[in-house]
Amino acid sequence: MPEGENMSTVPEPQAPLSVFRRFESKFPRGLVIRLVAYLFVGHLFAFFVYLLFVLGGQNQ
Repeated sequence: MPEGENMSTVPEPQAPLSVFRRFESKFPRGLVIRLVAYLFVGHLFAFFVYLLFVLGGQNQ
């Protein structure tokens, strides 16, 4: 056995994962992109419907 070799059995601590890496390891990237797109389009559609009701209510 060479002298100076580290004989400890404790593994070295890994660097903490960044928030993005942790999030990406739980959810695939395609799912995240679709989720953001659906949320954006859904809110845009809801705003459009709301706007129709507001403008339609003013004409009465």
